[in-house]
Formats: sequence, structure tokens, C-alpha cells
Amino acid sequence: MVKLTSTNPAKNYEIVGSINISTAEEIEKKVTAAQKVKTAWKKLGIAKRTKLLWPVHERLLKGRKEIRDIVIKETGKAKDDVESEMDRYAKTFRWFLENGEKSLADEITYEDGKSVHKIIYEPLGVTAVIIPWNQPYGMFVWGVIPNLIAGNPVILKHSEECPLTGRLIEKLVNDCRLPPGVFSEIYGDGRIGEMLLRQNIDLIWFTGSSKAGKAIYKIAADKFIKVVLEMGGSNPGIIFDDADVDKFIDKIYTKRFRNCGQTCDALKRLIVHRSLFDEVVEKIKRVVETKIVGDPENSKTDIGSLVAQRQLDLLEAQVNDAVKKGAKVITGGKRPMGLKGAYYLPTILTNIKRNMRVWQEETFGPVLAIVPFKTEKEAVELANDSKYGLGSLIFTKDSKRALRVASQIQSGTVEINNANHWLACNPFGGYKESGMGREHGKHGFQELTQIKVVSSEK
Repeated sequence: MVKLTSTNPAKNYEIVGSINISTAEEIEKKVTAAQKVKTAWKKLGIAKRTKLLWPVHERLLKGRKEIRDIVIKETGKAKDDVESEMDRYAKTFRWFLENGEKSLADEITYEDGKSVHKIIYEPLGVTAVIIPWNQPYGMFVWGVIPNLIAGNPVILKHSEECPLTGRLIEKLVNDCRLPPGVFSEIYGDGRIGEMLLRQNIDLIWFTGSSKAGKAIYKIAADKFIKVVLEMGGSNPGIIFDDADVDKFIDKIYTKRFRNCGQTCDALKRLIVHRSLFDEVVEKIKRVVETKIVGDPENSKTDIGSLVAQRQLDLLEAQVNDAVKKGAKVITGGKRPMGLKGAYYLPTILTNIKRNMRVWQEETFGPVLAIVPFKTEKEAVELANDSKYGLGSLIFTKDSKRALRVASQIQSGTVEINNANHWLACNPFGGYKESGMGREHGKHGFQELTQIKVVSSEK
């Protein structure tokens, strides 16, 4: 059997373990099993499916330390960041279980003395779920649990960067003895994922890069099946001249640098009114330079490593391109001394030009580009100057201006001041190349279903 080897990017790429790469025969067998069980899984109904999934929630809570430890080793993610991920997505899991039935309940659209018309949400069928490495537990919860509640059997592929995390989650789920074929995993890189997508499946649920998402969309088009795509982001944050900078500095740091900046919905371009520009740059610099970059297993570490050497190489190329074109490095801009692995110092760049890669591309690492603006119109134009449109932030005391600007920004979510959109009840997704469809909330559940209208005589 061909092996997939997992390495630790925070320990100079030492080997963590390996797993067999799924073969074509294994993938076909799992898809066949899922197709075989999908009618029975649908007929159970949401209440009974949810009842079967509560033990999965409990089993993952009991396996929390195991999951946390392997995530740290495979991804280089700081211990505190993993703990935060586990806390947040345990709550999300619970929300899905408690609200799935209500979100997918039949809806009466019309009724008179002679007839009643209603919407019924039916499962789409066997779903291929492909998820990234940056939130390996959280993305499992996002992609798998709503599908299972909605009635779609799932074949999951974790990223090749964290196959041991995937194997552990599969084991914990299998401990709960769901009906055969309802949930299974496959292992390998993008080629294995493509092999899955070309099988007899009914829906694709994907989170990852825009490049991969576009390729997946083409496969789905040929098969004429539905996709839910959550892809890249280059979120803008606008700080207006009346903002209380001290109230928002901690949020700005967290939105950019948590998880070593490796989050699709992270703040990546900070757009600051000229009157506050120097103050904002200096205060963010002070915060950043207090943070500890180091061993992610150490509870004192704030920022661990990037996930892989290739990610480090890409980030360095993006920053080097900016510097060559005139960007100023306020802090960071290099690897830290004395650490072997995929480490990069948290970095702040100014004097940004629009032809720089750090402006045009998604920077998936601890790099923040900061640019000034004069007018509200200019701020909006800068915010929308991206092929991405996942999230955005606005900082101002003027609530009317905040709502006016929010209505013009091309993104799936807008956070104003210290409000946080990350609630399981809120749909999540993006404009432009950040994806299509929505996850979370009742809209996220309904994305996973076929809408049927039934009109009947009384």
C-alpha cells in the first residue's frame, strides 16, 4: 500500500506517522455503501438521525485531548488556538443537533379552504465533503454534521496535511456505530479527492482554496450536481477617523494573527484613515511584538508554525515581492532565529501598492498589509478592490455611516466594531471568488437539501 506521511512543521518536519492512501477500489466501495444506505437514512427522519448523532458529539468531547494533541503535531497550531477551536466547534455541533429539525421543518406557503401548500426539504443524497487543514476538527463539524442531520450520507476527505487527525476522528465516530455507509473517510491528496468527486455522488461540500474550488466547480458542472463552496478570502478592515483605536487593537490582532494567520476569514488588508494611520500602525506593532512565536505545544506560545514548508515558501515570496516593489516592513518580515520548521514572524507592511502580491493575493500567514485613505468613497473602493469577498470589518462611532458602508462592501459578512458574526445561527459564505452557497444557520441546512413543494386538497 502507498503511504501518506504526516510531518510536524513545528519540529523541523519530524515524522508524526503515516496512513495508507485510499485506492480507487476503496473509494468506489465507500461510495457504493453510501448510495445503498441513503434511502434508509432519509426515511429515518431528522429526529431519529439527530438522536443517533448525539453520541458522536459526546464521543468527540471525551476524545478532546487526543484530537487536540494530534492537531498540534500535524499543523503546528498553537495550543491555545486548538483549545479555542475545540470549544467553539463543540458549541456549533450542539447547535446543529438542537436546531436541525426546526431549520428543515415543513413550511406552509399557502392555505385556503380547499388546499394547503407546503415546502418539504429532502436530502440531496451522497455527499463528498472535502476540508482543509487549518481547522481540522471544526471543518469536520461544519461539513459532516449538518449533512448527516439533513439526511445525506457523507464520504469525507481531510487535507493531506493532517491525515492522522482525520483517522482519529473517523475512529471516534465509528465508535458510535452509525449505520454502515452513513459516514466514511478516504485519505490522500487532491488527486484522491478528485477521484472521489468523479464517483456516483449527489452533492459536493468543499472548503479550501479558490483555485481548488474552481476546479471542483467544473467537475460538478460536468456531473450536473450541486456544490457548496467556501473558498479564499482577503478580508478588508476599515478604520474611520472617529474610531477609538484602543478599543479595537486586540480585535485587529486576533482577526489577523490567530492560527498564525492561516484562516480564510482573517483580516488581511487594513484600511486606515490618514489621521489615525501612524497611531494604528504603532499600536498594532506594539501588540505584535509582545507575542511569543515558538513551540505550539507550549501553553505560553501565542503563534506556532505555518502548516508546511510550501506555505512558508509562498508567504516569503509574497513578502519579498512587496519589499522589492517598495513596501516597508514595520516589524517581522523574516523567519525567527533559533526555530527549525515552518516559522515566520508576525509581519506588518506599509507603503502598499496595488500591484503587490500581498494586495492582490490571499496571504495565508501572519502578514498584515496596512494602507491609508482620505474619503469614505476611497475606503469602500479599496475594500472592494479584491477578487475575494468573504468577510469585512468596519470601525467607527457613526452607526449610520457603518451601515451605509456595510451596504456597499462586497462580502458575505460585515462586522461593525466589536460585534462578532461567528454564531452557528448565522449563515456564512462569500461573494466573488470566495465561494457560493452558505453554511450554518437554517440557510446552511437548506443548502444541503432538495426543495419540494407539495400541494394537497383538504
